[in-house]
Amino acid sequence: MNRQTISRRRVLKSSAATIVGGFAYPTIIPSTALGDAQTPPPSERVTLGHIGVGGRGTFLRNATPVGNGIQSLAVSDCYQQRRDSAAAKIQGDGYADFRRILDREDIDGVIIATPDHWHVPIALMAAKAGKDAYVEKPLGLSIEQDLKCKEVFDREKRIFQYGTQQREAKHQQYGRELVRSGKLGSIRAIEVQAPNGGSGGSTEATKVPAGFDYDRWLGPAPEAPYTVDRCKPSGTYWIYDQSIGYLAGWGAHPLDILVWCYDGDQAGPFTVEGTGDIPAEGLYDTVFNWEMTMRMADGVKITFKTGSDSTKFIGTEGRLELTRNSIRAFPVGLVSEELPSNNHGQNGANHIGVFADSIRSRHPASSPVEDAVRSDVMSHLCDIAVRTGERVTWDPSQQRLVGGSDQAKSMVSREMRAPWTL
Repeated sequence: MNRQTISRRRVLKSSAATIVGGFAYPTIIPSTALGDAQTPPPSERVTLGHIGVGGRGTFLRNATPVGNGIQSLAVSDCYQQRRDSAAAKIQGDGYADFRRILDREDIDGVIIATPDHWHVPIALMAAKAGKDAYVEKPLGLSIEQDLKCKEVFDREKRIFQYGTQQREAKHQQYGRELVRSGKLGSIRAIEVQAPNGGSGGSTEATKVPAGFDYDRWLGPAPEAPYTVDRCKPSGTYWIYDQSIGYLAGWGAHPLDILVWCYDGDQAGPFTVEGTGDIPAEGLYDTVFNWEMTMRMADGVKITFKTGSDSTKFIGTEGRLELTRNSIRAFPVGLVSEELPSNNHGQNGANHIGVFADSIRSRHPASSPVEDAVRSDVMSHLCDIAVRTGERVTWDPSQQRLVGGSDQAKSMVSREMRAPWTL
């Protein structure tokens, strides 16, 4: 258990009696503090705080398996109505400032479901505060943020669970076993697709809605006028100040399956090049219509382009395609058993359950930080390649760009608006 949990349990045990003049007098404490038929004792309970309770955050809060010794104690959101509603539903506390959750001794872990530009800064603060963290995808706003996230979570020995719930789907697990088993023969190529981004969005400044802390919402992102499209989908996905678009925002899903099944990106330096469109007008300015090629040190060619959510492995002895809801193989006999139908909602619950189990056991979760970094770095390399028009080379052992222009190298990091830092 983490040090907050141990501290809480020691306090509860020591509070069971009050010492006065060398004699112990029993102290009355609520049954819910020690556990009863409905409430597990602190030694078995995992307590969570939810940071960001918009659409995605609400899905995760609703998916949290409360009957498995997991208790949600607090929420934080920049929208007052959201946090008040969410706090009422869990019968917990609601805060405008997420740091109030990180300060609490009685919370073991946090679920971070904010807009993209807040993912890593909050995760770093959580780890430094002794909290474990479930972090929604995509990971960072830059490669520097990704690497810093791994560094801090490793140093602080905190549990990290990336929000790639597809790993809990039975057909994805079965597909991974097939690829890892070598039944496809030697992998020659991998084809990855993710849904497209878009253009548009109003740039007209307008009044900030009542009950919304816009400055806190912006946080480390550059200061910018509020518009009706900035702080809601698709703005939270497709504005470059706050994300790199669906290259990472949706690409995280099929690219995560890629690194889960295949380790060639760790074999040596690999190159990334390709094309994409960047809107010249409107609020949305992330890459869309992309078509990228990654050439790995082991000779495998990876293509990544817009399309459906899929990852296809092409080997000398067969092919396997994994999508969110299906598994397709050639020859067809590769899939030799009937698999249960996919349930994305249940995958979310299972993913949070695995996170809670890891908090208890201190064993790594099913989507650890090293895999989150691997897939997210690929997305950032694609973005850098499109924006510079260069072929970029990444060295995984040195964790840096090799060669390339000063412009490309400068894009490995991003400035953060004061007072926020990594």
